[in-house]
Amino acid sequence: MEDLNKQEEVVLVNENNEVSGYLEKLDAHQQGLLHRAISVIIFNARGEMLIQQRGLKKYHWAGIWSNTCCSHPRKGETFKEAAERRLFEELGFKTPLTEAFHFIYKAYDQPSGLTEHEYDTVFTGTYNDTFEFNKNEISAIKWIQPAELEKDLEHSPEKYSFWFKIIMNELKNQKVF
Repeated sequence: MEDLNKQEEVVLVNENNEVSGYLEKLDAHQQGLLHRAISVIIFNARGEMLIQQRGLKKYHWAGIWSNTCCSHPRKGETFKEAAERRLFEELGFKTPLTEAFHFIYKAYDQPSGLTEHEYDTVFTGTYNDTFEFNKNEISAIKWIQPAELEKDLEHSPEKYSFWFKIIMNELKNQKVF
């Protein structure tokens, strides 16, 4: 699979998800501007969640453990289309996805000096087959029971992305696990 760390524009929005413009992704993160994002959570038949360790060469949040995959919708692309695209780009498989919820967050990544300020729409799905992940984007993956993940989040929160902690809390509140 190709290296996906190319320059792209993100869709800038207000807190009501109304488009206010477009900006190169790095510029948006340098300025901390609110933009659209997607996060995907995949479960298997055993109830395990697929998580990934972000690539060590990522320009921000490198090496941090996070949800199955995440990205940004492109101009003219729906949240769901972006989620389906990115799942295939990063993990090499397709599966039906369901929109679960959305939230807005802002987080600063100390090592890179960049800020994530996102209107994030979360999708869930199920997958039970083998796959090959994109090693340019992902350092490692693992299937983990949500209860085990919650314990690790409590003991080692610094290992996980800011947005993933919010997602985990909301999934628990919605009794997804």
